[in-house]
Amino acid sequence: MLSRAAAQPYSRPLLCAPNSDDDDDEDELVGPRTVCGEAKMSECDQFEQQSGGGILLKRWLSGRSNWFKRYNSDALSHRRARTGLGWVTAALFIVADIAGGGVVAIPVALLNSGLFMGSIAMFSICLTFFYTAHLIGKNWVTMCTKWPEVYGKVHCRKPYPEMAYRAMGQRAKSFTSAILNIMNFCISTVYLLLAAQILSELLSSMFPNVVQHQIGLCSMMPILALLLLPVTFLKSPQDFWLAVVTAMVTTTLSVLLIVFGTFLDQPACAPYAHHPSFNSGSFFLSIGIFFFSFGGHSVFPTIQHDMRRPKKFTRSSFLAFAIVASMYVPISFFGYYVYGDSLHDSIISSIQTAPIQQFANLFIALHCILTLTVVINPLNQEIEHILDIPHQFGWQRIVARTFVMFSVVFVGLTVPSFGPILNLIGGTTVALTSAILPCLFDLYLHSSDNKKGVQKLGGDQQQNSTNFKRIIETTPFPKLALNLSVIVLAILCGFAATYSAFVELSTSRFSGPCYLSSTTNLANKAITTGQQLMHCCGQFRNITRYDNGFQCQLVNREEF
Repeated sequence: MLSRAAAQPYSRPLLCAPNSDDDDDEDELVGPRTVCGEAKMSECDQFEQQSGGGILLKRWLSGRSNWFKRYNSDALSHRRARTGLGWVTAALFIVADIAGGGVVAIPVALLNSGLFMGSIAMFSICLTFFYTAHLIGKNWVTMCTKWPEVYGKVHCRKPYPEMAYRAMGQRAKSFTSAILNIMNFCISTVYLLLAAQILSELLSSMFPNVVQHQIGLCSMMPILALLLLPVTFLKSPQDFWLAVVTAMVTTTLSVLLIVFGTFLDQPACAPYAHHPSFNSGSFFLSIGIFFFSFGGHSVFPTIQHDMRRPKKFTRSSFLAFAIVASMYVPISFFGYYVYGDSLHDSIISSIQTAPIQQFANLFIALHCILTLTVVINPLNQEIEHILDIPHQFGWQRIVARTFVMFSVVFVGLTVPSFGPILNLIGGTTVALTSAILPCLFDLYLHSSDNKKGVQKLGGDQQQNSTNFKRIIETTPFPKLALNLSVIVLAILCGFAATYSAFVELSTSRFSGPCYLSSTTNLANKAITTGQQLMHCCGQFRNITRYDNGFQCQLVNREEF
């Protein structure tokens, strides 16, 4: 490997290095994101991270001696090797992408699906989504090998839609981009709802002498959106990993507090916990939550693209899903045994130690706010790209991004409960991006390689068109059976989860839009001045650790 590098001193180093088996040699091949000089590479960004006149200096050096060329390339290569993500760091970023909203909802999903069937569903989905994460990593390495000039030496802005394009063509790319935009919009709505609900509870409980009026979910949503709107006006940063890591840390702290608070409530609540019998409708409704809790695959190619050794992405995925499972399992089973069917939307509301509940809510709210500002940025940029809005800051950006935030708030006010939206996301967009599409991309990308091996192609050259009959003929049977099984089960479960979510929206448990006066008053009744929203345990939510039961008076009795 070193001799080949010496024989070709002027070739630009690859970002992927998919064929390298030696770690030291691989660092030599992991180079900078070099300039995309060809117009056909429309999805690539120019490497403009040099300070001052770095680009002019690079152009000047490119016309000088070979020694300067080699020195410039080697220096950038070593700098990229030092700044690339290690596989452990990449695993932490995957955890930050997956964990979050599922922390508060997955205990309710286990309760509604039943202990036995829910446990099977949760672990099966975890293993299945790890497998599809492995497929995404393998697909990206294959793309780097087949099209090294496009994906091996330059930075790709939208790696997941590009994967669809190389596997199934332009229509698949457009469809995938649309699905990602819809998913980002819905996730933004979920996190705005969850953050608004948590902050409304915190303000009324922590500052009873300051907050003299009712601040419900419907009132807090537009207030929070207005506070976050100026942040969304900023241009999306090249490196937002600090926000992602902070979100992961806050989620971890919240999980620890939830487990500790549940342990403290166990002596008083566990003897009175009531567990409902199995119901097929509730089970399929929980499938959407499980999908959402383990999904997030659309971001995986971006994380892999920034790794020093992208071929180790499977190792990163294994560690990440193990960490996420270690978060979900304790809070799910503790919540099931301690609280039973007194759980409602969020397990944090059932914790009866006020400081623990407040800090757990605060950490989850911080996670939601950080994730919202990150998730809504790609959606804003896509809208600006469609409308051909200039990249410079101006009134066009303000109008476009204000409209996006207004749309998110309007949907949140129309469906003022994050549970149904979360179920819809899990049954539709997450099922597609985290289960169905990775398997399809894998089958189509590798159908021509099963007999000939991976063939290197030009940047504008597509692989031979593949139909499903060819896939069946060329794909090994174990792999074909596994991928098709994942696709079929994901379609069936996704359809059932989506149908169950629509059924829930039509029931009396759903309060209705906030902009109707009666439902606005109902939503604001959840928060009362000077007291914190806290669901007591027991079948009738009338059991508390304290001698007086004033906390239980906040429960809406219409739910029974």
